[in-house]
Amino acid sequence: MPKNLKRCYGQKDLHFITCSCYRRLPLFRSVRARNAFVRILDEVRAKYGFAVVGYVVMPEHVHLLLSEPQKGTPSTVMQVLKQRVSRELRRRKRRILPGQLELPFANSAAALPQFWQRRFHDFNVWRAKKRSEKLEYMHSNPVKRGLVVRPDDWAWSSAAGYAGCGSELLAIDFKW
Repeated sequence: MPKNLKRCYGQKDLHFITCSCYRRLPLFRSVRARNAFVRILDEVRAKYGFAVVGYVVMPEHVHLLLSEPQKGTPSTVMQVLKQRVSRELRRRKRRILPGQLELPFANSAAALPQFWQRRFHDFNVWRAKKRSEKLEYMHSNPVKRGLVVRPDDWAWSSAAGYAGCGSELLAIDFKW
């Protein structure tokens, strides 16, 4: 883990943020888990007053392109977002159907010592070209992984909003 990490806040830049699940486990493999993340992101956005310019929720990590919040810092936002997602997804145990084998750690976020990797990666974005590059990167992620054929087919991404499909789960702030 890097020591003396310095984050650059207060410049009114966008922040390209990447968070990984604990040990890169696919804790967002279910529709319910991905929907919960998107819902909580929207709630945290309303509370802290930041713009969501782009996002994608992958099975084991998330990418966000956010403005600086009106309240707090991006670190504060990420702390609250990660805590709320972790609490929500760890409190409900997965229902085991008759005949299924319950394996520790295999299917339950509740059984893990933590939900997220401790840190998050933050890259300041201040140019339109870099913003486009980061959006393209995050939107193409599900395609590269073979989850969908086209970026706007992945429901847990802002790609549909940018494609004009209007079927996105979370409204995007295009003004940035």
